[in-house]
Amino acid sequence: METQGGITVRRALELPGLRGGLPEVLACADRLDRTVRWVHAGEVPNIASLLKGGELLLTTGLALGSRPAEQRAFVRRLADRGIAALVVELGPRFSRLPAAIVDAARAAGLPLVQLHREVPFVAVTEEIHTEIVNEHYALLQQAEEVHRRCTHALLGGGGVPQVLGILADFTANPVFLETPDGRLLYAAGTGTGPVGADPLQVWEGLRGDRGVRETPPAGAVLVEVPGGGSGTGSVRARLVLLAVSGPLVTVHRMAAERAAGILAVVLMQARQEEELAARGRGDFLTDLAEGRIAPEDAPAQAKVLGFRPGGDPLLPVVLRLAPELSPSGNWALLARAVLEELSAVGVPVLLGVRPVEGRVPLLLALRPETERTALADRVAAALRAGVERAGLERAGDRAPVVVVGTAGGWAAAGAGLRHAAEAATVAQGLGERPWHDAQRLDIDLLLWRLREHQDLASFVDRTIGPLREHDRTSRPPLLPTLEAYVDHAGRKAEAARELHLNRQTLYNRLARIGELLGADLDDPQTVLALSLALRARRHTPRDSHP
Repeated sequence: METQGGITVRRALELPGLRGGLPEVLACADRLDRTVRWVHAGEVPNIASLLKGGELLLTTGLALGSRPAEQRAFVRRLADRGIAALVVELGPRFSRLPAAIVDAARAAGLPLVQLHREVPFVAVTEEIHTEIVNEHYALLQQAEEVHRRCTHALLGGGGVPQVLGILADFTANPVFLETPDGRLLYAAGTGTGPVGADPLQVWEGLRGDRGVRETPPAGAVLVEVPGGGSGTGSVRARLVLLAVSGPLVTVHRMAAERAAGILAVVLMQARQEEELAARGRGDFLTDLAEGRIAPEDAPAQAKVLGFRPGGDPLLPVVLRLAPELSPSGNWALLARAVLEELSAVGVPVLLGVRPVEGRVPLLLALRPETERTALADRVAAALRAGVERAGLERAGDRAPVVVVGTAGGWAAAGAGLRHAAEAATVAQGLGERPWHDAQRLDIDLLLWRLREHQDLASFVDRTIGPLREHDRTSRPPLLPTLEAYVDHAGRKAEAARELHLNRQTLYNRLARIGELLGADLDDPQTVLALSLALRARRHTPRDSHP
């Protein structure tokens, strides 16, 4: 990226200090528009190792060497460091620069200048550095003017589109705001020319391919919009400027960096407002579940929140995060992500968040043409995707639980949400699945409510205690066999398939289980008691699964 308005080699040669030395360009006169970042004077052979690139090097040639090979190597090392130009003052060392130096500079693409008169290097350095500082200050003023205009637009009621539009007009190029993973949020064109007509077409052409989203196209400028904190929250968005109508220069990056600071404040405010709205919806749904809102008053309040299900049944759903997760995270992003995922379903959705409880309650209108199981699948997938995008799940944590209640009218919606929320707590101790049906968790919910009762623990010990003791000390464990057997209602062939056992091995294990428990596994009452004990062991404090 060239420095717009910055000091170039050509400009440096025009300043009084070097102009007084009668400069003569011997190589690469077509590259005098290179940017001079700094000026350095030196006479040591290894001076290239002291440079960082972009310097204009002043020397009398004492370190250039006497042999052509040394001189060519010296020039190549400077070119490799990326210096802006080499300026050699003629005098005691050289009356004219040797052909080896000139040819090496031309081959390396390094501007080479010889001075026919002696000049004070200190004065030249001071003069050029002053010019660099002045030019940089001019760039800062231009960038600050963009910042002022953006601030004025916000104070006038504008938002992200207005800020991007100001930046696009300043750079004469399209500007985009994208998520950290490369999804487009906003786009702005210049308002003139082919680019201004449709910046989205530019986006699709240059940034639409996922393979290039992490690395911007050549000549582009990418500036992160900070979000505060660390980890997934450290970057809220990315500002992308694409060089379409013309090159992007340093002042454009400077302006983009200042615009990014303004956008961070705008997005933070929007996030806070969005999260407050999501919490407000969560409070409404919680009040409905806990009976603080009468069913006849609920439709009017829901309408204010934007939920208009008509006369369709309402499907209650609750997501619950693992209890070890803190209630931190971008809950507004979670709500937005889920709603985006569900937008294709085409049903009204009322979604709220309850960060303290780590819970997301929602109601959906169950259209006549929508099947409950299919809708539950879509909702569960959307909730899990939203949790991941919002950074509310860490590696190694238990997966979030989704529980789907029974559809009904407003009179049943509160009880359905309360039932789903309680069942979600219970389901955290069960096996992982895309979603749980609240009705199928009723027995587990009852046992969970009795989890502190001594009679339940005694029942578990009496019923499957010997089997638990066996599995602590012996192999193979037999509890999984018993669980598969009772889950399939005593159908041995199906249990064998689930366990990947041949029938005789299953029969032998069942016989051993019956012997340890002193129970007849073909008796329906015995199987019922074993099923209850196996479920209760998941919730009793004494449980220690082998």
